[in-house]
Amino acid sequence: MTVRCITTPIYYLNGAPHLGHVYTTIAADVLARYWRLAGAQVKFLTGTDEHGQKVAQAAEAAGETPQAFTDRMSALFLDMTKKINSSHDVFLRTTEKRHHEAAQALWKKLEEADQIYESTYAGWYAVRDEAYVDEAEVKDGKAPSGAPVEWMEESSYFFRLSDWERPLLDYYEANPKALAPIGRRNEVLSFIKGGLRDLSISRTKFTWGVAVPGSSQHVMYVWIDALTNYLTALGYPDIEGEDFKTFWPESIHLLGKDILRFHAVYWPAFLMAAGLTPPKRIFAHGWLVHDGEKMSKSLGNAVDPFQLIETYGLDAVRYFLMREVVFGQDGSYSEAAMVQRINSDLANDLGNLAQRVLSFIYKNAGGKIPQPHEFSEEDREMLARAAHLHDTLRDDMEVQALQAYCVHIWEVVADANRYVDAQKPWSLKKSAEAEDQLRMATVLYVLCEVIRHVAVYVQPLMPEAAAKMLDQLGQEERTFESLQEPLKPGTALVEPVPLFPRIEKV
Repeated sequence: MTVRCITTPIYYLNGAPHLGHVYTTIAADVLARYWRLAGAQVKFLTGTDEHGQKVAQAAEAAGETPQAFTDRMSALFLDMTKKINSSHDVFLRTTEKRHHEAAQALWKKLEEADQIYESTYAGWYAVRDEAYVDEAEVKDGKAPSGAPVEWMEESSYFFRLSDWERPLLDYYEANPKALAPIGRRNEVLSFIKGGLRDLSISRTKFTWGVAVPGSSQHVMYVWIDALTNYLTALGYPDIEGEDFKTFWPESIHLLGKDILRFHAVYWPAFLMAAGLTPPKRIFAHGWLVHDGEKMSKSLGNAVDPFQLIETYGLDAVRYFLMREVVFGQDGSYSEAAMVQRINSDLANDLGNLAQRVLSFIYKNAGGKIPQPHEFSEEDREMLARAAHLHDTLRDDMEVQALQAYCVHIWEVVADANRYVDAQKPWSLKKSAEAEDQLRMATVLYVLCEVIRHVAVYVQPLMPEAAAKMLDQLGQEERTFESLQEPLKPGTALVEPVPLFPRIEKV
């Protein structure tokens, strides 16, 4: 059986969820739903990253203890997953006992492998990024991300990252699909080839974190703590447990490009040093841009995703986010683009196709899927487009080409709209010729079969709308495998209602 472990990054709790968090989580959810429908064994992980100096400072500013603050903020992210209809299997908080135990177990493995030593750290640190910054990367007192930096000197434990330059390059050479898209892969390889320096992995300036084993003063650097979440969620340190043995080799990490270095350099080095296999694939998507800047709570330019959902509907927002931007590249959000996608793709194309065909059958063909007769060449071509669509969609999902997945479905929708316009079943209905009535039934059957395929494949993108479309078609079986059997004539339809109303805006 195919196995897939889909992960989001765990989200940092110094502010409320914004559209960027929603974007990544929906992308992961689309992948997880797709693979479940394809018959795979799937584990979908998400959660919250709750330690570090930035969280401690945010808690202090809010007049709360760090634990009270993270309890409140994590609840907002859990609520976010419900509001966007996320189908995750695990929601992990790094303040959980099981995570502290997993992070400390990984630390001990690194110690046993002689990969950790104690020294003094002196250098620039960006609190907003929870990241150390090389002197050469600091410009006008800021990190490459734009976050202000401060000089820091403290006792620290270090990870021997410099030992892993060659092994990392060898790993990525041997596994060309382990890091995507290609531009991000090149960026990471260039960074590694530039030389790796040992990494400070503990802090003594604050106490809000996972305690370093055997030390009363050090807490783990937030990134070694946070990255371990992927192991915690699968039962680590029990590497013989069913979840870990089944899902870890098949882990696909989705993340924003701003945290790529942590995931693609530090994380595989930690894992290999601890005797573990790196994740199967790391995919770094781009930023959603608003007014020319990355959308983020720190910059104060984030769009409220829940207001969008309230205004336009959840499935419309899910579709827009997956369709509008090539997954892996930066893209812009605008209200005008949202309205255009809803009216064009959803209301005009898919919605109109389903509504006019199913309404016609409900009113003019006995409310049941018609019995087809002899198929014409045009019929067979239309049926073949639907039947072979999954070959393309499977390839899209294997490489996380989520926009392409949408585009390829809508190409078939466009073909079906052209087909119905060319075949004119309403004109056939008016004919007194028996042959025309048989032809009308065949055309309507072909269209129902195409709509069924499209609705099944749209489920990962728009689960609620797709379910309603399949309800209207009278279909109970909804997996990809169910499409191997032809549509059954005589199946009663539920009275169709429009699924995607047009948005009227001045």
